[in-house]
Amino acid sequence: MDAKGNLYLIPTTLGDNAPLEVLPISVKRVIEETDFFIVENEKTARRFIKKICPEKSQPSLNLFLLNKFTKDTDVPTFLAPCLNGINVGILSEAGCPGVADPGADVVRIAHSKNIKVIPLVGPSSILMAIMSSGMNGQSFAFNGYLPIDKGERKNHLKRLERLSFELNQSQIFIETPYRNNKMLEDLSGTLDRNTHVCVACDITLSTEFIKTKTAETWKKNKVDLHKRPTIFIIHKFKTI
Repeated sequence: MDAKGNLYLIPTTLGDNAPLEVLPISVKRVIEETDFFIVENEKTARRFIKKICPEKSQPSLNLFLLNKFTKDTDVPTFLAPCLNGINVGILSEAGCPGVADPGADVVRIAHSKNIKVIPLVGPSSILMAIMSSGMNGQSFAFNGYLPIDKGERKNHLKRLERLSFELNQSQIFIETPYRNNKMLEDLSGTLDRNTHVCVACDITLSTEFIKTKTAETWKKNKVDLHKRPTIFIIHKFKTI
């Protein structure tokens, strides 16, 4: 049987900084040697590839789009090169593929076809936030986006707060960047005064801001998070 190509999970930067400041040289090497990529946005993918490998030929790139408009029936075809012995890379928009980012469906199909999956080292805002939060790195859950409706959001926050207390489990979530300031207001106004809230913003960038305070303290300490990529973590500890 002919050897199959590998599926590489290729992380990118979390913002507009120099790629090799936060990515290992192995990422550059894989991109140099790969011509088939599964990407969320062609324009930004080409820009990143040019930035990390300026000498790479852009016309040689074969890009498959994986986003909310992609048909389910098209996804398995993205791995056709692997079945013919050619490597394919999944390139994230920011951070790591498959973690709060498209790619998990492709990886699952790759496993079912016995294609080797190789994750490359790179920044994950979720992991870097929990690392720097002072909360429970042994037990945490990522909840994605919370409900937009005010009432539903309040109930959801209280449920996550109860889970953190009962399970000693830190609860992580994100918000659309232009609603970040409102999210912090909702957190400080909804949660118990002693519940800890971590705000991790612009991770790895020069404007990085990471602080953990009680909900009560956040009421008195304002920070502008508007349109800045932010991770929120809450934890109600059994002892303060």
